[in-house]
This record gives sequence, structure tokens and C-alpha cells, in this order.
Amino acid sequence: MRTYRYFLLLFWVGQPYPTFSTPLSKRTSGFPAKKRTLELSGNSKNELNRSKRSWMWNQFFLLEEYTGSDYQYVGKLHSDQDRGDGSLKYILSGDGAGDLFIINENTGDIQATKRLDREEKPVYILRAQAINRKTGRPVEPESEFIIKIHDINDNEPIFTKEVYTATVPEMSDVGTFVVQVTATDADDPTYGNSAKIVYSILQGQPYFSVESETGTYQFKTPESSPPGTPIGRIKASDADLGENAEIEYSITEGEGLDMFDVITDQETQEGIITVKKLLDFEKKKVYSLKVEASNPHVEPRFLYLGPFKDSATVKIMVEDVDEPPVFSKLAYILQIREDAQINTTIGSVTAQDPDAARNPVKYSVDRHTDMDRIFNIDSGNGSIFTSKLLDRETLLWHNITVIATEINNPKQSSRVPLYIKVLDVNDNPPEFAEFYETFVCEKAKADQLIQTLRAVDKDDPYSGHQFSFSLAPEAASGSNFTIQDNKDNTAGILTRKNGYSRHEMSTYLLPVVISDNDYPVQSSTGTVTVRVCACDHQGNMQSCHAEALVHPTGLSTGALVAILLCIMTLLVTVVLFAALRRQRKKEPLIISKEDIRDNIVSYNDEGGGEEDTQAFDIGTLRNPEAIEDSKLRRDIVPEALFLPRRTPAACDNTDVRDFINQRLKENDTDPTAPPYDSLATFAYEGTGSVADSLSSLESVTTDGDQDYEYLSDWGPRFKKLADMYGGVDSDKDS
Repeated sequence: MRTYRYFLLLFWVGQPYPTFSTPLSKRTSGFPAKKRTLELSGNSKNELNRSKRSWMWNQFFLLEEYTGSDYQYVGKLHSDQDRGDGSLKYILSGDGAGDLFIINENTGDIQATKRLDREEKPVYILRAQAINRKTGRPVEPESEFIIKIHDINDNEPIFTKEVYTATVPEMSDVGTFVVQVTATDADDPTYGNSAKIVYSILQGQPYFSVESETGTYQFKTPESSPPGTPIGRIKASDADLGENAEIEYSITEGEGLDMFDVITDQETQEGIITVKKLLDFEKKKVYSLKVEASNPHVEPRFLYLGPFKDSATVKIMVEDVDEPPVFSKLAYILQIREDAQINTTIGSVTAQDPDAARNPVKYSVDRHTDMDRIFNIDSGNGSIFTSKLLDRETLLWHNITVIATEINNPKQSSRVPLYIKVLDVNDNPPEFAEFYETFVCEKAKADQLIQTLRAVDKDDPYSGHQFSFSLAPEAASGSNFTIQDNKDNTAGILTRKNGYSRHEMSTYLLPVVISDNDYPVQSSTGTVTVRVCACDHQGNMQSCHAEALVHPTGLSTGALVAILLCIMTLLVTVVLFAALRRQRKKEPLIISKEDIRDNIVSYNDEGGGEEDTQAFDIGTLRNPEAIEDSKLRRDIVPEALFLPRRTPAACDNTDVRDFINQRLKENDTDPTAPPYDSLATFAYEGTGSVADSLSSLESVTTDGDQDYEYLSDWGPRFKKLADMYGGVDSDKDS
């Protein structure tokens, strides 16, 4: 059954300052204890210079609604140029000058002629000036001042509505918000308490209550406020003093009992309501709290007057904030087989905008966490799929990050880790754990264990590895060894007969097949090398055929010997080649007596001209007696140091032919004069030669033909020269 209840709300206003009800004198204001004077200053000259201004007041105050019979006194203007002889005149201009406000031109007294209302106009701005009565020129610049109307409590509060209608469900909890009432006051809220409104209920108690200051305490806070954020302040009044006026606040009831907290400001004795837990506008928009204020210090003798506490209802409204998308999980874990094809869907992630608008969301992969772009995501529905082939043996876990972004507001985005595990597929065959090379003694017995085999597999089956070992089919029959599978992922190699001979067979290559027990079955064939070796009576190897079993460097002795032989052969070849080259340098260039063209050797060295006295000295040919005993050859380094033999000087009438023959014999027997240098000896023709000169450079300058038949008489060394010049025709004939 619904029952209607009515209550009357009473409000009142306070006025802390007393009013003046007695009639005021002609010069009376709201502050009769102080004389208000606006003092002007200037100099006596006719110039409009401003030398000094001394202010006692820059504004005057008047109470509104003056009810006296005389004019209300405002204040007084005074200039330091006023000598009191009536030579100055005061004038007034500005708001209400001459109408609301008048000035005594002789004394400078200002009065209000009418009753003023602050609500109509709270401030008047006027200008005052003192002028010379005779000349009419100002003795002071114009000065501006303000008349401010003080408020009195002459307006009653008015509700914003004539009637407030509200409903509340029956059985509502205590403290449930019903309605907000609001009243306004036209008085000045900045002056006194004339505009301060206090609410109270006249009828409707005890079912309803109203917060005396605000109508109901009501605060707002955004949902993004972190814990500890202050929301608002409440205050309870206590007429006591000192510690008896201290107040403690606490939240006793309400929906937000665990969402909010209240602490006491020890200086102001106010209660500060703060956020205790994270808020969510989408889950709850309004919280109602019952806050209790109590005295912590109560004298026992006054307990019967209690309780010394009071309570108020606080309503907190949570404001919506644009939040980033929220994923359905804090992290996602997905699995996929390593043999999955490209574009295979692995799973999906889900995020949505928590705001009431429910803005659409798009998805993307943070490429910094997937540099190889192995995975991709559908931007619309969040499906994860592969973009490359996977290999569990290369990477077991892929840790990537997915980003959800609001389409309407890209700044709002969130991230979530995504862990993708690659499931194993039996795609790798088992292999030997190491390279096996063993030996068998020549005197070994049958069924003797010579080597234990182990295998490894890159795959990781759920039930564990199960390997099987066997000989390859092509080696199973007629083999000198057998394989024994130990059923523990190991196998042994056993001898099949008594005794082995190095001379008959020094090495056996044993192919072993290793298979796993997974699906599909994978297998591989490994080869075990078995060498036949001589052993002592304890089975220790002494020597094998021609090579050591294993060399530390990985090479057999035969291979090392072959490498050393190659190196020695190379060294011998290099030495022989160097020796041949050295021998070649000592061979004469003129090998055949018939061919003297090989005598010419180019040194690529240019002589120093006529001033070069250190080159070949041909002066010996010009003057045979000028041979120096101690001069050695400078163009080569001799093998051994031989002192040149002094040859007897030829007579002055010695024929050049005899001289050359003599020099040829000397050079042939002189070990310090190699044959290729003998060409320099033939550069001199001698004095008074019949042929004048052997040089072809000078031959072209002669007009007539020359006869070189005499060159044939000079012996076999000049045969080629005689053939070139003696037996050919002149170029002119051709």
C-alpha cells in the first residue's frame, strides 16, 4: 500500500552584523567611528602637473535601504591646494553625479540623496576634481573613486520550484536519496551571512530528514579516481571548545561501506571522504553512505545527555570516464601442432569497451613481439592464425602481445600477453647420441660386449622416448656381430664368433637401424666402425692395423704422413727452383757464337751525360795507358774480389784491330768481366780508321755509299754485323 506523506521545509537566514535602527544624522554612515576623506594634492602653479597625491580612502561604503530623513553622508574630498579662502571649487562627475550623489563645492562633502538598493546596482564609479574658482582651470588632475553599497539582509530565500514531487520505493533502506531541494537568496554571498541558507524539515519527521546546509550531501567523482583520492568534505558543528569540540567521522551504513572511507581533518574538524577501492561506472553509478560524527572525548557525568553523535546521508555519484578496451582475460594461452598449415586458426582473444557507449574495437599484433611475422590476427573478431610454418624443435613457445584499440578513439588502447605453445609432431628420426668407433680384440670370444649404443630424438612424445635397435637388413645375415636391444633406449654390440684376424679384415662397418615407437614411425641408420686390434691378456688395445684408433686431432697417422711428404716435396721443389734461377744468372747471354743479338741487355737506366764520370769509362780506348790499377767494375757485384790485371800499354802506332783483339783476350780470361759487358769495348773505332765510324747514326749523314766488306775480315764475332751492312743494298735503291 502506498502512503503519501507531506512535510514542510523551513529556511532562515542569518545576519552577523547589527543594523542601525536609530535615525542617522546628516553625516552618518554604516561606519560612524571612522571619518572618510579623499585627499587631493597639487601645486599652486597653473600647470597641470601632478606633484603629490595622498589617499586616505580609494572607496566609500554605504548601507543599502537607508531610511533616514536627511541625506546620507558618503565622504569628503580635500586638496592640499585648498587654503580655506574659498578660491577652490570641487566638482563631481560619473555614475549618479548630480542626481544620486551631490558634492558641496566649497567643502568637498559628498552625500547620497536617495535610498540605494544593492541588488539593483552594487557599485558606483565617480570622478572628483578641484578647480580654481576664478580661472576655471584645474589645480589637480581628475581622480576616480568607488562607492560600494553594503548589503543588508533584505531578501528572503526562494525555492527554485513551488512544489517538489518525489517518489521512493517502499521498504527502502535508511539513507536512500529522495529528492534534492534548492533555494536561492538575492543578498550578497560575499558579505556576511545574509545569503547563507539553512534547511530544516517542519513536517515529515521521523521518516525523512534533510541536510541543513546543502539539502542533501552530494558529491561526484570520476570512475578513474585512484584509491586515496579525496571526494568531498562534510562538517558537523559543536558548540564546545578545545578537545571537547573534536569530532570523529565514520561510515556506518550504506552501499559504499567498503568502497569509500572518511578521515578527520584535525585542523578544521571536517570529515574528508576518500576513495577506498577502484570504482566502475558501468557496474554502479550511485552510492549512498551514512556518515556518523561523534565526540571522542565525553565526560562520564554528561553521558546521560547523550548520545554525543549525529549522522548524515552522503550521496556519491560516479562519473563515466572514457576507458580503454578491457580483455576478457589477463593473459591467453593457446596451443597449435607444429605441422599446422599456413592460415590455420589457433584461437581468439576478446576485448570490449567498458564504457556505456560500447565503442567498437579493432585488434592488432605488436610486431615488436613477432618480428618474423609468424602469426596474424583478424582485426575484427580477434582470431589468431598462422602466417608461416612452425617448428617445435626451433622454438617451443611464442610470446606475443595483442593490442585492442577503440576505433572512434585510437588513443584508448590496451594490451594483453598471448602465449602460444607449439605441440610436438613425430617428424624427426632418432639418431646416435655420438659418433661410435670401437674395436674388437683378435682373441675376442663370442657374445662378448664391445660397445653400448645410445640414441637421441629431437621430438618430445607425450609418453616419452622408446627406441629400438637392429642391424640393417643387408647386414643382418652373415654378420660377424649382433645387436642386443636392452629395451631401455640403449643397445649393445656383441661378437658373433671366436677370434678375428687383422690380416683378413681390419675394419668392419656395422649399419644399425634406430626406430622410435611414435606415430608415424621415424627411423634412421647409423654406422658403427669396428676395428680389429691386437690386445693384451686383459683386453686392452695395443695396436691396430696401420692406423691409430683415434687421433686427437681427428686424423690418422697415414694421413699425417702423407701430408708431411707433400710438404717435404714442396720444399724440395722450391729449393731446386731457387737454385736453378741462381745458376741461370751466371750463364752468359751469348750462348751461340753465331748470334750476338742476345748480347744486348736493357737495364732501364739512363746515364748522366758527359758530366757523368762514374759510368763506363771509354777513355781507356782513347788512351790505353790511362787504365787505373785499383778501379773495379761498378755495374755488378763480383763473386770474388779480384784485382784487375795491369795490361801493358800499347804503342802509339798500334793498330786498333790489334788493340781490340788484345782486349778480347783479356776479357775472356778475366773472371771479373762477364761476357755481356764486352759490348762496351767495341764502341770505339780507333783513330784514322778507314771506315771512319761504325755508328749507323753517322752513316746516314754521308751522301755516298760505304763499303763494309772489311767487316767480314774481323772474325766470327762481327759476322752478323758484316751481314747487316756488307751484303745488303742501300735503302735508297729500294
